[in-house]
Amino acid sequence: MDAIFKLEQVGEVAAALWKSGKKQRIWAFHAPMGSGKTTFISALCTYLGVEASISSPSFAIVNEYSSKEVGRLYHMDWYRLKDEAEAIAAGIEDILQSGSYCFIEWPSMATGLLPDDTLHIELEALDEFTRRIFINPNP
Repeated sequence: MDAIFKLEQVGEVAAALWKSGKKQRIWAFHAPMGSGKTTFISALCTYLGVEASISSPSFAIVNEYSSKEVGRLYHMDWYRLKDEAEAIAAGIEDILQSGSYCFIEWPSMATGLLPDDTLHIELEALDEFTRRIFINPNP
């Protein structure tokens, strides 16, 4: 998938990405601050039937949600992690191995924990209202 979209189309794009990538349980979102990672993951969670309020796990590191479509899923933000050892101490490795879907912001903070079959997604802000999203096979 490689798409350019307006922010009001984020739900449609999230649905399309889900259909093409749902076989992979770990999704790593690579993008600079303010590019829309949390907004995109929120749209994805809404599409998957999460009824809870979806927010950035910046301070908690991990938010757990219940999805009508896939059961338990995790939204993680690794921005505040110092290294992989801190991620392991926080239980991240266990979550990644749980079999649940995991959507990760700032995966570069602990890339060694990501399995080989991780879906790497790049988000890019083209302007205030337009984004580009694509799958990166070689992050």
